[in-house]
Amino acid sequence: QVQLVESGGGLVQAGGSLRLSCAASGPTFSSYDMGWFRQAPGKEREFVAAIGWSGFRTYYADSVKGRFTISRDNAKLTVFLQMNSLKPEDTAAYYCAAKAPYSGRYSNANEYNYWGHGTQVTVSS
Repeated sequence: QVQLVESGGGLVQAGGSLRLSCAASGPTFSSYDMGWFRQAPGKEREFVAAIGWSGFRTYYADSVKGRFTISRDNAKLTVFLQMNSLKPEDTAAYYCAAKAPYSGRYSNANEYNYWGHGTQVTVSS
């Protein structure tokens, strides 16, 4: 069982930066692949970024590639999402999630077993 709590969201102007954190509980955190997803009002939840259990492999949606960076600190049971050059279209609730390694596609939300409650990111133009 893994419990996830996101933090770091807020209001920022376009072009600004935010760093999201996802704190996990449970002794098996380092064995899970981790992902970030987001959902804007009236839209479906979409994949943002993912990182393998070891931190070696990372994956990004085309819309955030080059602007967002995912990382993890297994010793601190935390995964991060550094978001730079933010755009108004990045406005959404951001969720972190955990899934078993080597199971399914990183971008498929249905593959993730555990979810946080989300943190709101609002980018003003």
